[in-house]
Amino acid sequence: MELKEFVTGVLTAIIDGVKASQRETEHAREGEINPLLATNQGTLQSQGRLVSRWGQLVQTVKFDVAVTVEEGTGTKGGIGIFMGAVGLGSQGESKASQASVSRIQFEVPVALPYQEQKA
Repeated sequence: MELKEFVTGVLTAIIDGVKASQRETEHAREGEINPLLATNQGTLQSQGRLVSRWGQLVQTVKFDVAVTVEEGTGTKGGIGIFMGAVGLGSQGESKASQASVSRIQFEVPVALPYQEQKA
């Protein structure tokens, strides 16, 4: 797999994941995935904080994903993401294979919903 294909696949998957999470949380306006940020953030900006256009504090969720690429005779090769004991992706049957592991790190800004005040 060429680097260009790898980068395209990873970035497309990240964007698809963000869009899917936005659709899942669409009904709740209290929180947003990758919200539009306010342009005038005041004192919070000088503290290194982000604020959404609705005035909510924005957190970033950090992802650190290990990606395994495996190629060998008898396999098509492919990308696998392994989390704990669960493997997702292509797993070959080949006796002669080469594997390389890369790490992908990215952040997604999230404005979390506020808890309703109890009366």
